[in-house]
Amino acid sequence: MAVMFEKILIATDGSERNQPAVKKGLELARESGSTVYAVYVVDDVMITSAEAGVITGDLYMTLKEEGEQALENIKQIAGGQKVETYLLSGRPAKVITDFAVKNNVDLIVVGSQGKTGLKRLVLGSVAESVLRMADCMVLVVKNKEEK
Repeated sequence: MAVMFEKILIATDGSERNQPAVKKGLELARESGSTVYAVYVVDDVMITSAEAGVITGDLYMTLKEEGEQALENIKQIAGGQKVETYLLSGRPAKVITDFAVKNNVDLIVVGSQGKTGLKRLVLGSVAESVLRMADCMVLVVKNKEEK
């Protein structure tokens, strides 16, 4: 018996490594007839660093544009499948899990490696944190090209 999900949240960082998670989330949503939420979170640690003068330029606008492009890419991958997209800011794992609670999400789909921090032995730091913090099921999709 297949597990059906009413609401699926796909968290993306826009990286190529995250594409298998995006595709798997959309596939599960099609099979379940689920509502799909796609979320990109601008990490506030980077914004704080920029405000402290560590990073110069208009970092927030750059990250926001990157997020908008990542969400647009998900819509393109989805084809005609309906996807609600959200560009948010804050600590990624907390924002993702809070969004899931607020929207009664049944499943969060994340990639195992992305752009955040140094590589972990098994999971990316955001995926690991989401896994620990989430009140719903979490599917961590590993990029098959990762060794």
